Amino acid sequence: MAALFAVSKRVMSVAAVLFVALGLGACNREAAASAAVAPVAEAVPVFAVNTTTVVQGQISDYIALAGDIVAGSTVDVYSDVAGKITRVYTAVGSRVSKDAQLVEVDPSRPGMNYIPGVVKAPVSGTIVSLNAQLGQTVSQAMPVARISSSGGGLEIKVYVAERFVSKISPHLPCEIILDAYPGEVFKGSITEVSPVLDPASRTMEVKINVDNADNKLKAGMFAKTRIVTEQKSGIVKIPYSALIERFGETYVFTVATDPTDPAFRVARRRVVTKGILVDGVQEIQSGLSPNEEIVVRGQSLLEDGSRINVVERVAPLAAAN
Repeated sequence: MAALFAVSKRVMSVAAVLFVALGLGACNREAAASAAVAPVAEAVPVFAVNTTTVVQGQISDYIALAGDIVAGSTVDVYSDVAGKITRVYTAVGSRVSKDAQLVEVDPSRPGMNYIPGVVKAPVSGTIVSLNAQLGQTVSQAMPVARISSSGGGLEIKVYVAERFVSKISPHLPCEIILDAYPGEVFKGSITEVSPVLDPASRTMEVKINVDNADNKLKAGMFAKTRIVTEQKSGIVKIPYSALIERFGETYVFTVATDPTDPAFRVARRRVVTKGILVDGVQEIQSGLSPNEEIVVRGQSLLEDGSRINVVERVAPLAAAN
């Protein structure tokens, strides 16, 4: 009887353990099912961008050309007689007055003696070329000197392509840059425009006067010029890289505060109207105001309302450009 009681007790203990195990398993299954059904919060993407500030200022459109600096007005000087040069009175770079003696030419021949002839300056100016040397024989067809009669004035001859002819007119301002003076900009203006085009090259000759008050520039130097064809002041301008052009629209992304969470910033799509483009600087005729913050890098994946993280603020454009 005692043995039977002991067996019954063990059976009851095993049954109790199984009941507890089944209860725990059911609870775990319910918890797992609840976890599977519970919604997971979706992560909001944040885009890293660079921004800058919209600027109000000046923009200048120009045509870039190159040419040689030459004397503004030159006169070739010839001898009235053929003969041998016996004396030279001047040198290259010298300033001479009208009727000043330049060289002496002796027209004598064997058995015949003549009075030497003196070549005089026909105008006042600067000697820019002197071909005469002692003992040299010259003729009436050979220039012995060249005089710049413009008081040291210089000019640049450039040739404008046919497609830009409509933009060229006298007195347009010019900027001149030379390798001899890096970083320095000289001023000038158009003084003469050819009335015809060269039929071979389809270009028009233009002469540019150069301001050479300090005598830094020399005839023969190579110059890079910018003929300013259009100037605008008080316009809104941005880097061209900020623009996006898709499906016939041109727009930029401005930076605004997220209305749902002020701690974050979002991009706002803004349609704009373009003006002229000069050296990567774009004029904006409508759609933006000065001092607004716009995205200049990282905007290709943005949509209106995209959350952004400004990792760098690029220095704004210069007001004068």
